[in-house]
Amino acid sequence: MFKSVNPATGKEIATYPELTKDEVENRLGKASAAYDSWRKTDIRERTELLLKIADEYEKNKERLARMATEEMGKTLASAIAEVEKCAALFRHYAKEGPAMLEPECWHLASGGIAEARWLPQGPVLAVMPWNYPYWQAVRFLAPTILAGNVALLKHASIVQGVAGLMEDMMRDAGAPEGLFQNLGVKSDAVADIIADDRVVAVTLTGSEGAGQAVAKQAGHHLKKVVLELGGSDPFIVMPSADLDKAVKHAVKGRTQNTGQSCICAKRMIIHTEVYDDFMGRFTEAMKAVKAGDPMADSTDMGPLSSAGQRDTVLDQLEQAQKNGAKLLFGGERLDGEGAYLTAGVLTDIDPAGPVASEEIFGPIAMVFRAKDIDDAVHLANNIPFGLGSSVWTSDKAEQERFIRDIEAGMTAVNQMLASAPEAPFGGIKRSGHGRELARFGLREFMNLKTVMLPE
Repeated sequence: MFKSVNPATGKEIATYPELTKDEVENRLGKASAAYDSWRKTDIRERTELLLKIADEYEKNKERLARMATEEMGKTLASAIAEVEKCAALFRHYAKEGPAMLEPECWHLASGGIAEARWLPQGPVLAVMPWNYPYWQAVRFLAPTILAGNVALLKHASIVQGVAGLMEDMMRDAGAPEGLFQNLGVKSDAVADIIADDRVVAVTLTGSEGAGQAVAKQAGHHLKKVVLELGGSDPFIVMPSADLDKAVKHAVKGRTQNTGQSCICAKRMIIHTEVYDDFMGRFTEAMKAVKAGDPMADSTDMGPLSSAGQRDTVLDQLEQAQKNGAKLLFGGERLDGEGAYLTAGVLTDIDPAGPVASEEIFGPIAMVFRAKDIDDAVHLANNIPFGLGSSVWTSDKAEQERFIRDIEAGMTAVNQMLASAPEAPFGGIKRSGHGRELARFGLREFMNLKTVMLPE
């Protein structure tokens, strides 16, 4: 049994049944049957469905957003924006996707033609997290549909209401039965699903531990896997930066979604020449961030996703201070039953200490002082993660140095890093491998078939 608990109140709002083994088997059978039909459909039929799904998301955005807010605590305004972004992604693949799947041809020196075609492969399993419950799943779902594959979703336990609404949107858009199904199972059932011959590949967004478990099982069965795991993204500010703009985006990057985003700016690395000026502005702005009722327009950030997640962050803060770090302010519970935590700033962190290499999944900023650009690059790379990064400098040579030398899958220059339908998304090192979005995400689970033809 799954329980949805509103993290703003601590009260249970719904329960959902866990699928039995027979019910999972039934859904895998439906997925296989749906694939046999869907893979043969014309690309125009697939794009028409994507547009209809986009319409359903837009038409029901308030209903969808309210469910996300109630289940995991993000502000209603940000939840609405997330749903709108999902609709835009469906439309992006409907418009641009067909060109991404056009064959490529080469005339061979030995005679004849070699043609590369992108073909579907079968049902793909997605293991998705709760922090962006629609967006994370849709950035897998939209390209899967366009590719001619079939989607199976194992969503996070605390957002089963969201998963159910996603099934509703597909049904109301007229999707064939079995094209998209939520598998309401616990994590211990995932290994058997990956092992099933009808499942051809798996994608996971989540923790490092979950990624290791999924990758091990997928590797054992020789199945393709894409992993988008944790991150502790550096936010580097150099002397030539526009400090007003940098501070504004540092605060937004650290507190959006209550700090529960893989690509949140988590480690502020500030050049010593502007450190004091930046910190004066940054701390003032962080103190002004208002935590409260996620349904209220005046709220900047809602609760964390659960009391357990809040306590995890508090434990990290306690350990960091035991190791010499200084909590300037914040990291405080609010009165009441909700899983609230105020925004805070942590300094004097040992770069070689444990917290410096951890991901704090909450609204706490870690701040480091860099003596020069070499030191900034070293601090940025001195962690096991390599997801995103953001650099703030007007110096073109410094920009190119950071782009070349920061070990990450993504670098944003003079802007906050964000995902977009047109841009590939993913990391390196222990942040995972493979890419989502753009044409790269579309092709991850397709068969690149070489076809040899006569002249």
